[in-house]
Amino acid sequence: MLDIQTKTFNQLNTKELYDLLQLRSEVFVVEQDCVYQDIDGKDQKALHILGYRGNKLVAYTRIFQPGDYFEEASIGRVVVKEKERQYGFGYDIMNASIEAIKKHFKTSEIRISAQTYLKKFYNNLGFKEVGEEYLEDGIPHVNMIKN
Repeated sequence: MLDIQTKTFNQLNTKELYDLLQLRSEVFVVEQDCVYQDIDGKDQKALHILGYRGNKLVAYTRIFQPGDYFEEASIGRVVVKEKERQYGFGYDIMNASIEAIKKHFKTSEIRISAQTYLKKFYNNLGFKEVGEEYLEDGIPHVNMIKN
């Protein structure tokens, strides 16, 4: 079971910020062999959903209110540490993110830009594909909406 914490950018301490950037880099840059600018200037607007197992950050997302990223509320940078994926933490962190959007932004309409190979995972959470597949940083993605 994950210990989930929700924080604004200004509530993150230095260690938490370091850990979340390290986890994102570990998966999105190193594991996926994708050179891209992860630190994109949007973290300051996001709410950060941190998933801890013990005292180790193993899952993370960032969420945005409607209008800050997409017209709808959104969830991005969905990540689970590679060695922790067999425990269902992806569902735990996504369900916590969906609940945080309802609580903090008072909406249940959510748009994500999903890596195509994870469509089934997001379908299981109630997201449906909208539009065509596209490349983002060289990786196939698809827009998905949950109402």
